Amino acid sequence: MFTALSERLTATLKRLTGRGVLSEQDVTEALREIRRHLLEADVSFEVTTGFVERVRERAVGVIAVKSVSPGQQVAKLVHDEIARMLGASDEDLARKVGAQHAAPLQFAPVGPTVILLVGLQGSGKTTTAAKLARRLKLEQKAPGLVAADPYRPAAGEQLRQLGEQVGVPVFGLRSPTDVVGLVQQAVREAEKARCRTVIVDTAGRLQIDAELMDELKALRAATTPREVLLVADGMTGQDAVRIARGFQEGVGLTGAILTKLDGDARGGAALSIHGVTGVPIKFIGVGEHVGAQHAAPQLEPFDPVRMAGRILGQGDVVALVEKAAATMDAEAAQRLERKARSKRGMDLADFLVALKQMQAMGPIKQVLGLLPGVNAQALKAVNADDKRLKHVEAIVLSMTPDERADPSILSGSRRLRIAKGAGRTVQEVNRLLEQFQQMRKLLKRT
Repeated sequence: MFTALSERLTATLKRLTGRGVLSEQDVTEALREIRRHLLEADVSFEVTTGFVERVRERAVGVIAVKSVSPGQQVAKLVHDEIARMLGASDEDLARKVGAQHAAPLQFAPVGPTVILLVGLQGSGKTTTAAKLARRLKLEQKAPGLVAADPYRPAAGEQLRQLGEQVGVPVFGLRSPTDVVGLVQQAVREAEKARCRTVIVDTAGRLQIDAELMDELKALRAATTPREVLLVADGMTGQDAVRIARGFQEGVGLTGAILTKLDGDARGGAALSIHGVTGVPIKFIGVGEHVGAQHAAPQLEPFDPVRMAGRILGQGDVVALVEKAAATMDAEAAQRLERKARSKRGMDLADFLVALKQMQAMGPIKQVLGLLPGVNAQALKAVNADDKRLKHVEAIVLSMTPDERADPSILSGSRRLRIAKGAGRTVQEVNRLLEQFQQMRKLLKRT
């Protein structure tokens, strides 16, 4: 997420923070670089220009008072302005580290809360609807899904299958002649089924047109939704700004959800949408799948202050803790800790449990990226590859229970059998056993 932009901004700010004294010329050159990096990342011109001017005005004041560590002060200004660009208020920036700055969903005090998801075809609305339903289910909001896209072939069937995966009922699956009437009936059915929230997966088009807007306006008038959320593809680039402005002017938005930000997106859409529409980004979608029952939710609340920290390579430890809390079995973690500190120590069966819990947190690069100081270059050096974790899992699963409990009995012939069973080499088996023994010794010392 924001890999190229993060690398470039971090490098520029590092040159500033490494200097004991800053001149106005130093700041001007740094801001010129930052401006270029933002434009290359597809941040809109108007948003970029406003950002640079605000940082310039404040940076001049920092230099004038000859503050201690002026480079650090300017870096802090850049962080705060990026956070503001993403939707943070001055109150958000004043809160303590770890405080929640994300914009929450608004729920109706009476009756089911209706949430309309709008956007163009291919933005990921249907998958996002299922991800949002799963998150709301975990939050005890009793969600239901409504299929309101009769134009795309098999759209309703796709939503039905996704609903089954996350254990959420789907309404409105019959072929409609009147989309508005279909959605109204589906909302009534969801209410009878005691759904507290109803997520409507509306139809999209290949581009914004009058027909699409008329249908969305009619749906909004008929269902009085509490939230109208734009689902925007993070890889769309400058088009995302035009799309966001079109939906805001046409139907009125209350927020946005950005998808595909864990891909090769340049990230400019995320940095532009709030500035262009004035509505908060509420969630970001990660991963292509809705997530298994034991895995972390694939839809993360968007926190502008913490996201600014991620972009500038400062990590997001709070998000890391939240991922661990959502996916890890607390009792299993305590058992592993006791076992690791015991005289006998962990065995390979315990190691397999720990490995599965780590995999449930998501892609390893994504998890490591939340640690402070771990930028894209550091991730390349670590060579973090989820396939290697799968290889390790295959090797351990190829062992018998006795071999996992006591790796010392693994003779050459046993190691060859394990390697063949896992489809790996004997060298990989030997390397894993050596690393496991080193880890066990390390855990006993702590």
